[in-house]
Amino acid sequence: MLSFSTMWAQQPRFDDMDVFRDAVASFGYDAIEVSHSTDGRGLETLLRPGPIPVSSLHAPTPRMKLLDGRPNGDANLADLDEAKRKVAIDHTLRTIEYAARAGLPYVVVHLGGVGDSMTDWERRLRRLFEEGVREGEEVEELQEACRRHRAAGLDQCLEASRRSLKELTAVASEHGVALGLENRLHHHEFPHPQDAEYLLSDYGNDVAGYWHDVGHAEVQARLGLIDRHAWFPRLTARTIGSHLHDVDGILDHRAPGNGDVDWSYIAAGLPRTALRVFEIDQRQPDDLVAAAKDFLQGRGVVPA
Repeated sequence: MLSFSTMWAQQPRFDDMDVFRDAVASFGYDAIEVSHSTDGRGLETLLRPGPIPVSSLHAPTPRMKLLDGRPNGDANLADLDEAKRKVAIDHTLRTIEYAARAGLPYVVVHLGGVGDSMTDWERRLRRLFEEGVREGEEVEELQEACRRHRAAGLDQCLEASRRSLKELTAVASEHGVALGLENRLHHHEFPHPQDAEYLLSDYGNDVAGYWHDVGHAEVQARLGLIDRHAWFPRLTARTIGSHLHDVDGILDHRAPGNGDVDWSYIAAGLPRTALRVFEIDQRQPDDLVAAAKDFLQGRGVVPA
């Protein structure tokens, strides 16, 4: 099954999600993943019968505002403040409940991180990359600062994340919903490869598995923070799903073929059973969206 994310639906022409679903079906995709950028009306529309079904939900969908005005996607399942962690739990459980009612097999989860946002060190590292500075003393100092920041809060925050996963799987597993732990875009977030092994060690893939986001892994590799080859084959057996998108520089969520990712290690690392979700942003044109399937089939990422 080839699924397509509602990330691409953030366009005025797709205010009606039925129109979005018709477009995705016309490109030859088999299903839709509802992302955390989708509001309640859009989610309810897509869960109704249509030309193609929903394959999975990406928590926390539907999109809502937290009491402080931030989007609920900013809630941190690894927060050391128990009240804030509970908020993140509640918004993720809402997504799981939608999946359970619809009989869906997967919910993708962001398990939080050491702090709520990208560090200033990583932000500076990104600016240097975009300016063409990829190595040197300043780059190395910034990389080390990112690692030190994460290491300083790792033990406590990782345990908070583990508690959150235990609470979420207790509910999801009752309904046959497996949670996919997605690797993230920023260095302070969970999981890194070793975190994923630790967090998943208590569960089978039918309860919780790894969800590989190609663009996130590639960006962290290009910033010199996590080796792109650290994920596979280390986590191949634990991988239940993937987000497929290309990267240009450190700009991700481009249509596959509209970037320069080396897809060979993805083709080798993704098991055939893992759900393939094309997670392409709203700035990518229709022709590239339509061509993405054949592009990745030609590179062995999508089974023939």
